[in-house]
Amino acid sequence: MLAAVSTPSLPPSSQATAVSRDRGDACPGALRLHAADDGALARIRVPGGVLRVDQAGALGLAAQELGDGELHLTSRGNVQLRGLPTGCGAELTQRLESAGLLPSWRHERVRNVVASPLSGLDGHGCADVRAWLRELDGLVCASEAAAGLSGRFLFALDDGRGDVAALGADVTLEATPDGGAWLRIGSSDSAALVDAENAPRAAVLAAEVFLEASAGQAWRVAELPGSGEELAREVARRLRTPEVRGASARPRAGEPPPGPVTRPDGTTSLSVLAPLGRLTAAQWDEVTAAASGELRITPWRGVILPLVPAERLPGLDAVGLITGPASPWLGVGACIGRPGCAKSRADVRTEAAAALTAGGGLPAYWSGCERRCGRPRGDHVDVVAAPDGGYRISVVRAGRVLTTYTADNSSLLAAAVAAAHMHDQ
Repeated sequence: MLAAVSTPSLPPSSQATAVSRDRGDACPGALRLHAADDGALARIRVPGGVLRVDQAGALGLAAQELGDGELHLTSRGNVQLRGLPTGCGAELTQRLESAGLLPSWRHERVRNVVASPLSGLDGHGCADVRAWLRELDGLVCASEAAAGLSGRFLFALDDGRGDVAALGADVTLEATPDGGAWLRIGSSDSAALVDAENAPRAAVLAAEVFLEASAGQAWRVAELPGSGEELAREVARRLRTPEVRGASARPRAGEPPPGPVTRPDGTTSLSVLAPLGRLTAAQWDEVTAAASGELRITPWRGVILPLVPAERLPGLDAVGLITGPASPWLGVGACIGRPGCAKSRADVRTEAAAALTAGGGLPAYWSGCERRCGRPRGDHVDVVAAPDGGYRISVVRAGRVLTTYTADNSSLLAAAVAAAHMHDQ
């Protein structure tokens, strides 16, 4: 049956919880593959989501010739290859290194950087963060200490529009209108104001200070007791910058909508999204064929094609990519589910496709178990497969569960998800 049940409010997700780690970080990478039910999985870090066209082509060939043929986009703008055979590690490594995707073997799992994907393309924001991105990646790879970061530690480079600053990174740089940058550690409301030219160095120093404070017992800033303000003060002291203080409040932007992106001079770029974050070989080939020089993978499982005319949109739409607001796939996400994950209780991707008619309202994310791998931040509908074969569908706003519906069979799912989508509307 379909029913709404009372659910106690959860604490805000920004609340820090002290955690003591008694095992090593098993986060997969390009060199450390993860054994999944559908074969080995490789996670290739793509700092800022920026890929040259030749690199994108190399990833597409690796997916087709070694894996399941698809490229899976993550919530950090990285790429996963799935369905890899046992023993392919050496060949995959050679391919990635030849394409320039492994600048440092020791740091390949810690090159976790998200950046404002429309920076420099639409006339918004306070600065183009691509220079920060290149310098930060180089400094991370050059830091002996940074090799000790976990594969979960995240840097965010925000051009001032507030999009990736809202993603809960461990170290965030946010450009200011006067040419500087706010350096924030964790979810603290306080930040240090640093010069733009010193911003990448300050971000790496912040990561190194975190490593000193955590002594290897925490993977992320939120796992340390207290807030990131104390760490920010220590970074400011070492940089001899002004006192840490409350950062100026700025509007927060959301993810880039699908469709053309127009700069004030009339130049266009294109924004497309991958249904459920998965691109088939035909879709990836069309994306790389349309790209001009580079493409940018977004933390919202989309791709930005800089300086590409709108005339290329029909071809991208024809292969099944999300190119406009009318797509029923817009706002729908899911973990890999069955048969790829042994912990999943259901084939959530198939269930999500069957419930597309319930579109509109809040975005929805489908999870095969309570781990909720890849679940987005922000307001959404949380759809989780339950142990009894049904689903729990919750409305999440501001980090709190407001209402939960239950559906004990697949035939009631669409109605339950539709009710949650339109909650309070």
